[in-house]
Amino acid sequence: MNMEPVRQVGGMELQAGAMAQAHKHRQIQFVEDKQEFSRFPTKTGRRSLSRSISQSSTDSYGSAASYTDSSDDETSPRDKTQLNSKGTSDFCVKNIKQAEFGRREIEIAEQDMSALISLRKRAQGEKPLAGAKIVGCTHITAQTAVLIETLVALGAQCRWTACNIYSTQNEVAAALSEIGVAVFAWKGESEDDFWWCIDKCVNMEGWQPNMILDDGGDLTHWVYKKYPNVFKKIRGIVEESVTGVHRLYQLSKAGKLCVPAMNVNDSVTKQKFDNLYCCRESILDGLKRTTDVMFGGKQVVVCGYGEVGKGCTAALKAMGSIVYVTEIDPICALQACMDGFRVVKLNEVIRQVDVIITCTGNKNVVTRDQLDRMKNGSIVCNMGHSNTEIDVASLRTPELTWERVRSQVDHVIWPDGKRVILLAEGRLLNLSCSTVPTFVLSITATTQALALIELYNAPEGRYKQDVYLLPKKMDEYVASLHLPTFDAHLTELSDEQAKYLGLNKNGPFKPNYYRY
Repeated sequence: MNMEPVRQVGGMELQAGAMAQAHKHRQIQFVEDKQEFSRFPTKTGRRSLSRSISQSSTDSYGSAASYTDSSDDETSPRDKTQLNSKGTSDFCVKNIKQAEFGRREIEIAEQDMSALISLRKRAQGEKPLAGAKIVGCTHITAQTAVLIETLVALGAQCRWTACNIYSTQNEVAAALSEIGVAVFAWKGESEDDFWWCIDKCVNMEGWQPNMILDDGGDLTHWVYKKYPNVFKKIRGIVEESVTGVHRLYQLSKAGKLCVPAMNVNDSVTKQKFDNLYCCRESILDGLKRTTDVMFGGKQVVVCGYGEVGKGCTAALKAMGSIVYVTEIDPICALQACMDGFRVVKLNEVIRQVDVIITCTGNKNVVTRDQLDRMKNGSIVCNMGHSNTEIDVASLRTPELTWERVRSQVDHVIWPDGKRVILLAEGRLLNLSCSTVPTFVLSITATTQALALIELYNAPEGRYKQDVYLLPKKMDEYVASLHLPTFDAHLTELSDEQAKYLGLNKNGPFKPNYYRY
């Protein structure tokens, strides 16, 4: 995809207490969004799963990390009347009585998110988000709950919904609702439920958001299209995902982006840590939990050698797998070769591989024709953002039989008896079938919090109606907050050394074009 360069922002003061007060926002006009969401049919089942699911981030993720399964109670949360201990009902979760269990989950997560807690303690006296009304659409897990509670501690009012129909931890959603955060989400939502929850977050009488924290772009799209007057008054958007950033770039290129936006996905602290190290650990966890596969000697093809692909291949190679890589980019392909992997076309190895893992962010990376040629017992899964990478829709035909083995694991059976194991119906494997490391999520969450603070407090004119990368200084600050966990001690430049390199002793230490 060809995209115009994103400008690097600057001038941000990162010391707590030095945040400038926000200036009045400009009135923004915009053009109606024409984006549409395609659909694919799903299997017949209970109400929450029986409707067709959008090929947006509504079905890109899931989570096996919840103690409670959505099938425990067939009654839709929308049909229940629930009150928290304070007597309020401005929320919609599976079961508010699970709040105590959710609180324990959040407390466990806090232990490995010390940097985010440190930021909370440093800045809560100044309340840099006082007056901020943040509407968020992310995964609702114990880790994101720590982020939400940090935003509240810094002065923000928050209303929250899930960016995916399977990723919500019901007990965590209950815990947040118990303390007064308006949460509208539960595991196993239908598509209609998904959009209803987003609307309930945005459309609240007497409450109007002025900041958006999004993961996937669905919330931004909804506000942009359905509530133009609200959108005009948004001070800034913070977007985490590949898909959401792509949508923002499209709007910007078309001249339709009328709100300053921060691209968190391409920040160093997201790309080099969340995408790489998180996937390096969680790919094995997801595969092992779902299939009990032994990795030694298995032939695995990883489609895509970006940061996610690098993490997946490193983990599989260390376990003794024979790993192939497919790539369209000659630079990434050369990296794979230098790291000891054979770069191939998928069709060259499709009949012999045991596992296919997609992580490209593209569509139809694995086609029906290729699935037809895979050997019996092969495993197919996705580690990219969207479920479009594997052509799952082509498998929903009368000649093929689907057999549910366990949660998020299906046998797709061909007429000749061949079985292919499909994980999470082509959705993101780690959040669908396992969990992700809390510490890595702390890095991303801290980056998101600082991006919100920067956009909300930026003086008028600092940010135009465009997509911005995070300041290099901010990335370095996020990293520095996490170093004490490892008892790491940074070397300090002498005055002579700093002058020789032409650097400020306190950073930033690398130019904007530096690739880590």
